[in-house]
Amino acid sequence: MNFPFYIAKRYAFSLSKTTAINVITFIASFGIIVGAMALFVVLSVFSGLRDFSLSFTNATDPDLRIETLIGKSFFISEAQENQLKSAKEFTKYTKIVEERALFYYNKKEHVGYLKGVDTNFNSVNGLDKFLYAGDWLEPNTNQVVVGSGVSRKLALGLFDFNNVLEVYVPKPGSGMIENPEDAFNKSPLLTSGIFQVGDERVDQKYIFSSIPLAQGLLNYKPNQLTYIDFKMAPNTSESDAVDTLNKIFPNQVKVKNRAQLNDALYKMLNTENIVVYLIFTLVIIIALFNLIGAIIMMIIEKKNNLKTLYNLGTEIKYLKNIFLFQGNIISIFGGILGLILGIIVVLIQQQFELIMITPSLAYPVVFETKNILIVLFTIVVLGFIASKIASSTVSKKLLE
Repeated sequence: MNFPFYIAKRYAFSLSKTTAINVITFIASFGIIVGAMALFVVLSVFSGLRDFSLSFTNATDPDLRIETLIGKSFFISEAQENQLKSAKEFTKYTKIVEERALFYYNKKEHVGYLKGVDTNFNSVNGLDKFLYAGDWLEPNTNQVVVGSGVSRKLALGLFDFNNVLEVYVPKPGSGMIENPEDAFNKSPLLTSGIFQVGDERVDQKYIFSSIPLAQGLLNYKPNQLTYIDFKMAPNTSESDAVDTLNKIFPNQVKVKNRAQLNDALYKMLNTENIVVYLIFTLVIIIALFNLIGAIIMMIIEKKNNLKTLYNLGTEIKYLKNIFLFQGNIISIFGGILGLILGIIVVLIQQQFELIMITPSLAYPVVFETKNILIVLFTIVVLGFIASKIASSTVSKKLLE
């Protein structure tokens, strides 16, 4: 067995003759255990909150989307559409026209987005499962499905024939406008359903209509689209699907996945994750200061033993390694014990939902292997640095 490791193991698992050293070592070990447990629990909670936040966007966003590289719309040819239909990477795709518009109802106004969709839309995006009133719109009609936020703001009900919901879209073109009424295309709408995703950014933003209605309001041609959403086939890699789309639409469109469609949300969540990690890493660093103090006091207490080993021919670097190994042993064992406690806490919350956000919603936690690796890596690296600092006090000058 390695000589410094053998001695370090005995020092780590045996009590010192000095009570103060035992107390400081216990405090350092306890701090590492609590820090590791807290870091793992917080990372697991954040993973749960992350999945909970993304569940709203993932429920309504497609696997992939193509948008025009220039302007607001692009044209799809018959040949391109035939290629999409035969592409094995996709099970479904849906053509969409979207534009900002003004909605007017019973002397109330709301600026939102009119989203014209075809009959494949719910097969790709699945928004119809979020309907809580009414039915999905009939194709080739003036029926619309509105978000709950829009419905509340306009005090809008279903199939109201007494008060007409109207949509106004600016006409494309240039030049002076003499009559304000000539500046807009407008159409009466009939509300057939109301959806609620739970994300106000969606519920207050979108009004869904049939695609011919949206194209007519925007003076679009039948093959002119804002974007196309895709549902990928099982066991299809994203890179293969992207390559296929770039071949079908060369230098015409850009392809976005879910993360790119919600890049601001993903950046915010990643930033919060880093900040939380750094805060709780600071807690572990503070606990490791106690470990440094305990090892230095141990070095002072064992000074005579170290002199004897040095006089017997043990090199200084091996004497330093004794306390380097001792600090690593304490930090690693403390980290593992803290991880075990943290895993127990996470599993209990998953199973029994003891801590609630609301009476019906428990704090979401997700058990992930990567969080275990992050905690272990943090403890090992910081424990090594702390042990290295403490063991560096062993020197010839000290022993002489």
